[in-house]
Amino acid sequence: MKPLIGTDLKRFLRDYKREHRPTSDLVALLQSVEYPANVGSIFRVADGAGLTELVLTGITPTPPNPTLEKVARYKSLRVPWRYEAEPVTAVQQLKSRGYHVVAVELADTAVPYHEYNYPAKTCLVVGHEDHGVTKATLAACDAAVFLPMYGKGLSLNVHVALSVVIYHICISNKCKE
Repeated sequence: MKPLIGTDLKRFLRDYKREHRPTSDLVALLQSVEYPANVGSIFRVADGAGLTELVLTGITPTPPNPTLEKVARYKSLRVPWRYEAEPVTAVQQLKSRGYHVVAVELADTAVPYHEYNYPAKTCLVVGHEDHGVTKATLAACDAAVFLPMYGKGLSLNVHVALSVVIYHICISNKCKE
């Protein structure tokens, strides 16, 4: 076994993508994710997973931002994104476009992320690093999922949690038609 580099790597990824493209239409909504490094990491994940769009709301930093761009490796130039001041307005707009909106948040009705059946058009909502998704935004969502924590910590970093759920949807094709 040897690592792939150069043309071999590009060919491998191109062929894999051709055969295994996810069937889901995924959007992520960031509600006041404060730290540019987290937003940059989410741009990289959005590019890697082929998200349809990122919706940045509230105090979430937007490109151009030096820290965001450095961490994102300029994926903000590839990933479609838009800014909407009010997250509830953004949720309503996405619902009007046919998206099922799911908060990645510890909430009283949340189910484990791996047990949820995601519709083909899904928007995942994540919130502020310390405060999570607000009550108003959570109320506007259709459902909530959470990541079970088996250690002593109560949560993961926002970009890590979002990545886990995005790739679960992409890899398992756990979308109902």
